[in-house]
Amino acid sequence: EVQLVESGGGVVQPGGSLRLSCAASGLNFEKYHIGWFRQTPGKEREGISCISGSDSSTYYTDSVKGRFTISKDDASKMVYLQMNNVKYEDAAMYYCAASWDPGSVAYMRSALEYDYWGRGTQVTVSS
Repeated sequence: EVQLVESGGGVVQPGGSLRLSCAASGLNFEKYHIGWFRQTPGKEREGISCISGSDSSTYYTDSVKGRFTISKDDASKMVYLQMNNVKYEDAAMYYCAASWDPGSVAYMRSALEYDYWGRGTQVTVSS
């Protein structure tokens, strides 16, 4: 059974940092892209970053580029999202998801193309 479990969410001040974690199990880590999505009430789920399990190539959407960093640890099947210089507009429920793809990351696939999802971790931005 494939499981993705997010953790690390919480309250962060504007300009602060937070690291989200995604623990993956039950899948061949090298054959998947792992993506981070976020969603606020009434809005569509937005893909913000992804990483290739095979070659660690990455993608970032413009709104987080230069502030967020995605990384992975193959041994522990963990994917991280380091969030720096957090802004009010980063407040959302954050989800990690897995999409079967043994190749490099060329773009961020839509949420519909991801096969497995975690339950999310909430990020609140407050001063």
